[in-house]
Parts: sequence; C-alpha cells; structure tokens
Amino acid sequence: MSIICELELNNQKETFLFDKVAKQSNGSVLYKVGDAVLLAAVVSEFDNPVSEDFTPLTIQYIEKTYAAGKIPGGFIKREGKPSDYETLTSRIIDRSLRPLFPDGYVYPTTITVMVLSVDRELDLQVLALNAASAALFVSDLPINKSICGVRVGKIDGEIVLNPTNSQMNSSTLDLYLAGSSSELLMIEMQALSDEEIIESSTETFVKKHNTNDISEDELVDAIKIASEYLVTANKTYEQSFDIAKKEKVIVSLLEKNISDELLNYVKSNYKNETVEAISKLAKKERAVELKELAKKISQNEYCITNEVSQKDLYEAVSIFKKELVREMILVEKKRADGRGLKDVRPISIETNILPSAHSSCLFTRGETQALVIATLGNEKDAQMYELLGQKSTMNENFMVHYNFPGFSVGEAKPIFGVGRRELGHGNLGKRSLHSSIDKDFGDTVRLVSEILESNGSSSMATVCGGSLALKAAGVPIESLIAGVAMGAIFGKDNYAILTDIMGLEDHDGDVDFKVAGTANGITALQMDIKLGGVTLEFLKEALYQAKEGRIHILNIMEEAAKEIVTSEALPLIEQFKIDPSKIFAVIGKAGSVIREIIERFEVSIDLDKETGNVKITGKEQKNIYDAGEYIKNISSNSKSFAKKEKINFDEIYKENEIVKGKVLRLTDFGAFVELDKGGEGLLHISKVSKERVANISDVLSENQEIEVKILKVSKDRIELSNPLI
Repeated sequence: MSIICELELNNQKETFLFDKVAKQSNGSVLYKVGDAVLLAAVVSEFDNPVSEDFTPLTIQYIEKTYAAGKIPGGFIKREGKPSDYETLTSRIIDRSLRPLFPDGYVYPTTITVMVLSVDRELDLQVLALNAASAALFVSDLPINKSICGVRVGKIDGEIVLNPTNSQMNSSTLDLYLAGSSSELLMIEMQALSDEEIIESSTETFVKKHNTNDISEDELVDAIKIASEYLVTANKTYEQSFDIAKKEKVIVSLLEKNISDELLNYVKSNYKNETVEAISKLAKKERAVELKELAKKISQNEYCITNEVSQKDLYEAVSIFKKELVREMILVEKKRADGRGLKDVRPISIETNILPSAHSSCLFTRGETQALVIATLGNEKDAQMYELLGQKSTMNENFMVHYNFPGFSVGEAKPIFGVGRRELGHGNLGKRSLHSSIDKDFGDTVRLVSEILESNGSSSMATVCGGSLALKAAGVPIESLIAGVAMGAIFGKDNYAILTDIMGLEDHDGDVDFKVAGTANGITALQMDIKLGGVTLEFLKEALYQAKEGRIHILNIMEEAAKEIVTSEALPLIEQFKIDPSKIFAVIGKAGSVIREIIERFEVSIDLDKETGNVKITGKEQKNIYDAGEYIKNISSNSKSFAKKEKINFDEIYKENEIVKGKVLRLTDFGAFVELDKGGEGLLHISKVSKERVANISDVLSENQEIEVKILKVSKDRIELSNPLI
C-alpha cells in the first residue's frame, strides 16, 4: 500500500509517493514538484558483504529524454553513456549521502534516481538529492537522518533560495549546499560572470568586464541563510516521512579487531620508526613505508609467538600513524613535512614550454605538478551538448579537461577513459576560472590539465596553471585566479586549520575543502565537511586563512606572468569593440564592404552584431593591424558624423566632385582626409597617384592641404581619389 506525503516548502508544493513503484527495492519514492517527476530507489545486498573496510555505495542519476518530450540525438536512438551533467549530479548525491552510513557498513548499496518528467524552471540537482534522501530515509537501511539540498542565488544584490532556472540567468552567485537538520555536509560554490555598465565620453554605453568574486564574509552570510533553511526543511521531511518508514534491518558492522595489547606494543616499541615513515609519507601520495614497517615488525618474537597477522599489524601501524600525525599538528603545531600550519610548499612556474601549443604552463607546488595547456579555436570548435530542461542544443566555448594518470602517484596502471573524479576536478577548475574570462570573448578555449605528480590538491594546481595558461594565450582575463586546498583537524578542546594540505593530511584530517579566487574574493569553493557542532565562525576563520595562502600564491603567479613570452604557435588575432549600431556600416550593402576588407588585407573577420565585438585573424600581423585600423576608421567616421550630426554625405557630395581637404592621419593602406564641407574620407594608397606608391609617407604628410575627387559616397562613408586619376 502506497503512502502519500504532501507538504510545502519555500512556497513550493512537494508530493512524495512511497512504495507506489519499485516495490522490490529496500525503499522507493515517486517525487513530484511542479511538472517534474523523479523516481528514486534504494537497494542493498545484506547477504553479500564485502571483506574490505569501506562502504560500497553506488549512485546513479539518470535522465530520460522522454521526460522532456525528446528523442535522443545521434545515430543510436536510446540513452547510452552518462552525460557529464549526470555524472556530476551523481557525485553531488554521493558526497551528500555517504556520511550517513555508519562505520563498518560493508553491504553493496545502489541508489538510482531517474528523471521521468522535467520542469524547465526547477533545479534537477536539488530535486535529485531530495528524492534519493527520501527513499533512503524510509528504507530498511540503518539510516535515520534526512538530507536535502538547497541552491542559493544572488539576484540584484539579494539572496534567493532555490531560484528558478530563469532567475539563475541573472544571478552573480551559484551556491549549492547539502545537509541535515544538524550538520552541513557538502558545499559547492561558483561566482558567475558579471559586467558593469559605464558611460563613456563619447556618450555611448560600454560594458566593462569584472572578475566576479565574493568576499569571505558575504559567503558565510549566504551559507548561514541556507543552513537555516536546511534545518527547517529536514525537520519537516523527517516528521512527514515518519509514517512511511520501514522497520530497520539489524546489520552487523565490520569491526576493527586490533587488540589494545597489539596497539600498545607498536606504540611502545616503534614510535621512532613510525615517525620516520610519516616523514617519507609526506613526500608522496601513494607510499609503501607503512607496509614495510609492518613487515619488519612481523619478524619480531612477540608477533611470531602470538601469531599476529600482517593485516592486523598494518592496521595497528596505520592507527598509530594517524594518532601521531594529529598529535604533531594539534599539540606541536608541526606538520609531517616540517611546515607550519599556514605554510605553502615551494612553488615553481614555467610558461610556454611546449613550442607547438598555443600556450602552456608547468605549475609545481611541492610534490604536486600540473602541466596545463590552452588551445584556442573558433565558435565551430565549441562543445555541443543538451540539457534535459533546454529546448535546443547548447554550446560550451570554455572547457577544462583534467587527466590523472596512474604514474602521477606511482601506480602501475594503464590510462583508460575519464572517471568521475576527473570530471569533478575538471568541473571545479572550470568553475574557478570561468568568471575571469570576458564574457564577450567569442573564441572557444580548451584547457587540458595533465597531472604529472600528485601529493595534495592537483585540482588547485590546475586552477593556478590554467589561469596562467589563459593569460599566456592572450585570452582577455580581468585578473589571475589561484587555488589552495585547506584542511582541519579537531581535538577535544582545540582545532588546527591547515593551508595547502598534502595527501597524508587529506587522509587523516577531518575537513577537506578547496578555495579558488582573486586577491579580493572567492570565485569557486568545494567543501566536503561534517560540521556538527563546529560554528560558522570556524568556517570564516578557515576561509580567511585560505585567503592568506591564495594571496601568497597569486604574488608568485604575478611575477611569473611578467616573464611570459608569447608562443609562436599562437594564432595572430586582434579583437576590439565598436559601437554595435555601426556594424552594418562595416558590413556594407550585401556584405560589399567587409568582402573588400577581407580580400584587400587577406584576413578573416568575425563580427558580433549584438556586442560590437570584432575579431580579425590572419597570417600577417601587419595585414591584421591595417584591417583593424580600417574598420575602426569606418566606425569612427560613422559614429562622429552620421550619429552626432545626423549628416547624410550623399546629400552634400556628388561623385567626381573636386573638393579641398586636410590630411588627418596616414596609415599603411592610405590617408584619411578631413573635408571642408564636413566629414572625412579615405584616400586609398592605390588612388594617390597613377604610379604605384610603395609608402604613403613618401607622397603625403599629416596636416597637408590637398585637393581630392569624390570617388564614391554613401550615407556614412566617402571614398576619395587623386583628381588627376
């Protein structure tokens, strides 16, 4: 018999139908909000525990195209490999729900979330987590907490909880939180691109790009508001779902069978050896020192007499190692590699080390090394993708692809396809850097981060190297972006915040979060944390310590940026903006003007009619420059006379008319002449004399008064010729 729960949160009606479908699962729900319908089902195999000490949890978020009235694109007309969005959403659900499972829960568990019907205004990532948590909460698994998600936007300076997709289009903040009524478990944040409209002296409005970031105080305030919502929402869910809860199955949890006697034996006799092993572990993420120490201890008389297994010895050494690492940090304020709590490992930066790449940056921090390569393309090189809630295909013109080969941590394994972790780290890099790029930059940019060595936060090394690679490629960025990985360890009465954590501290610590941004604020944040009784004041302190580390890294990056030598492989490009209303003057009737420019200067030209952005590419820098000057002069001519004075030159000048003028300026392709009756015209170098002129300055000079013939006239353009031709 199905159970229906209807409730209202944040002015949104939600309906949960429990055990109406997927009845052979351990728990299921049909979740309806607006036009959206999601199915979530939980299955756990209590008769098939794994032997290892970990929870084998698998999350599957699946979108069905029929949910939006679509048939899958491509040759095969059925859903196949998960999209990046589906994979990233599965990761969000996993990171939010995994902390709920008790230690020692070793039963294979799968949570499947399927989107059956879509509402284009609703956030599917929030709905997916809510559905998965509801099915898990009412299941017979030993889970007694509700988890839900909330997205936070900042629209017109105001915080908005769970904004619609349309509202998010004008938001400068994208903050996603997941938590229970008492704990904040996961945070993801991205600053979205922003523009400032300023008035110029020419009485036209200009868009000025700013790297959008958010201050530490503003972020904590937004998290506080969202956390209060999570408390209210989860209490409402738990009270409403109580009637649908199944009787919990009593399962045995895997226990650590390490005796106090064995642990004390290791502590009493092998402290120095364990400390030495820790110092070696600090130098690389994957190490065998503990296994070698356990093997050495196993040869002693105590272990032989008591028949202590190698597995138990390794477990005892691992427990002691963790205690020592935490004690060193909490009591001695010293880390395994000798650093202070706020110290960043040594950094070295080399740019454009790959001759045939458009730009590259080798960023090394301690034992973590990322080689980030930028490649520029045109609009046709953008990644096409579909979102279930969108009517049409989307184009992604900024991509960050992160690769983590086994050799980076000393593992002997081949390179296969991209995994969930690699997609997640690449997405974090993209979110960190995206707002620094001028949104009117129309080119496609692909960043590829090859992790060559890893011992702590290769994703933040990707951000640092990626920002410098963008700058080296000439991509218009407002400011450099740096990233730093932070951690924390909590004792009974104190805690320690760590800057630039290494793999050892990530493994043995209590908090792991990554912060990227400018010197002024944060552009992206990712945090997996169980705050419990920890206050938001702690979070603020951690964010400000991260800012200190970020500024230290940025200072080093700024110095490296001064040494950038442009790669010879970089395409020759000039970009600038003109008044969008003057684009048609550049295009000309039926494209005649722009075709003439392209043929004369042997360049390619892309024009954006809405923004006024002009991009010129070609093989010769001189031709690109001359074409740019030609276009600017057309725009300037049109702007200064056709707009301000509203003069139609074809009403003033007649073709073949001889008039007087003064040379205003010379260019490689001709001279611009100010005419007595108003306006200015172009005297092309080919029209200066009957003879071929190689250098215009050999014939004319600025401010020289001359007579010219009106060769051709339109409303806003005048072409001139020598009267004797």
